[in-house]
Amino acid sequence: MKKVELLAPAGDLERLKLNLLYGADAIYIGGEKYGLRANATNFSIDEVREGCEFAHRLSKKVYLTLNIVFHNEDMEGVEGYIKEIVDAGIDAFIVSDPFLISYIHNHYPQVEVHLSTQNSTTNSAAVMFFKRQGVARVVLARELSKNEISEIIKNTNMDIEVFIHGAMCTCYSGRCTLSNYVTGRDANRGGCAQVCRFSFLENDQHSFTMATKDLNLARYIPDLIDIGVCSFKVEGRMRSLYYLATVIGTYRKIIDDYYNGTLTDSKMEGYAKTLDRVANRETSTHYLIDKADERDQYYTGRQELSNQDYLGLITGYDKERQCLIMVERNYFTVGDRVEIFTPNGEVFEKVIDVIYDDEMNEMEVARHPEQVLKIKFAQEVPKYSMMRLLEKGKTFN
Repeated sequence: MKKVELLAPAGDLERLKLNLLYGADAIYIGGEKYGLRANATNFSIDEVREGCEFAHRLSKKVYLTLNIVFHNEDMEGVEGYIKEIVDAGIDAFIVSDPFLISYIHNHYPQVEVHLSTQNSTTNSAAVMFFKRQGVARVVLARELSKNEISEIIKNTNMDIEVFIHGAMCTCYSGRCTLSNYVTGRDANRGGCAQVCRFSFLENDQHSFTMATKDLNLARYIPDLIDIGVCSFKVEGRMRSLYYLATVIGTYRKIIDDYYNGTLTDSKMEGYAKTLDRVANRETSTHYLIDKADERDQYYTGRQELSNQDYLGLITGYDKERQCLIMVERNYFTVGDRVEIFTPNGEVFEKVIDVIYDDEMNEMEVARHPEQVLKIKFAQEVPKYSMMRLLEKGKTFN
């Protein structure tokens, strides 16, 4: 049985590398043109090339989005741009425009075409139509149930990709015009202003929003593998390094434990708690199990508090003093119990006994984000390891 792909988002080269190190099998990125995340840093041609080379050294893949709704003026230069991206080593394009599907399939048959979720594909007949056009994979609309997904896979024998985690569009699989009307920014051409998350005044006392809760299908990964989904997609090209490392690392463990026959209820509870702690929004299963209703929406009283668990990024190791070198992100003190987690899946617990600045002056409290600190630790850990809070203020023994 072919193992399901874990597909991670990257808004820049650092996120691409981090996601691959934390267990993603493939990365999807946006170039400087024609993608729906114009507010992300996105990738130059040289960065696409570097990202593909890095991924291919790990026997992993990179896909690029060409999924805006193309108007006439958007077509200018697109064929030359596609050639540059192919020459840079891309493995697949994520596309929704029928002409571009045909163009890429006919001119670059060595590169796969994946049908974007922006096409809102919801039935077997549509999947078969695009299969005949040369599409290798369909990213289904996000408004389908598990039974509908299963039926499409059985009827089409097509590679099917589904979203499993992250922020989802309030409107039908991304077909939104709220941003156009309210801000003049075209959501379907890369300019989404996330108007669904605005607070609208209902009357003098009350306001409302219309945003969906984030998607979280962690507990249904075994079900989705069993029905034959080929790729699990995580949203979040503009999310923090800590968020991506935690989410991708956690889903990697869930998937691997399932295939290894070691995914226990106890383990799943732990993974679910980790995912709940890293996000600052409530989550739901959207359409997968039941039809979405008011419980899947934020209407009033939404609170999005920044996550304070992430304490710092490990950037090196002082062998002489046996100290981890880290860049601080959030406040912590001597006596806090912390967890150091690594890209290769290792996890270490520690109670902070001493904190040093970069000149080895002893400190009781770390309170300055971006400060370089040193923490006593007996062994070196890989680059992109991170430290997060488990409990505040435990007495050191």
